[in-house]
Amino acid sequence: MENREAVATRTGQTELTISSQQGKTTIADMVVAKIAGIAAREIEGVRELLPQSVGDRLAGLAQRVTGSEARAQGVAVEVGEREAAVDLKIVVDYGVNIPQVADAVRRNIINRVRAMTGLIVKEVNIEVNDLFFPEDSQATPERPRVQ
Repeated sequence: MENREAVATRTGQTELTISSQQGKTTIADMVVAKIAGIAAREIEGVRELLPQSVGDRLAGLAQRVTGSEARAQGVAVEVGEREAAVDLKIVVDYGVNIPQVADAVRRNIINRVRAMTGLIVKEVNIEVNDLFFPEDSQATPERPRVQ
């Protein structure tokens, strides 16, 4: 017999606790967010995930400076006892079919989260906030003003 419970921690995060006769398993929201972030980045056409809020932007800057974990950056999750909801903001490559990329991201997140946690992902909300142009990433050499 399995018992599931979602509990809020002191840090404001929630955890999914699964209890059975053999013991207890706890899955933090951050784990679900990392799974979703990795799953989104696995899809061709997704260039990057964008921070959800100003606080996330500051955390993202700190992660880039310190080199710390960024797999969950740009992902917000809400986890219940049996279900989860995921929100993310992405940048896609110019020229891709955006609805197809979004559908592929959605399917991959749903499948990965279900396979790894047993949670049913009820919704994956995706905001496409920017396009990536390959020519923008090529640094143009600066010409000196005078020679």
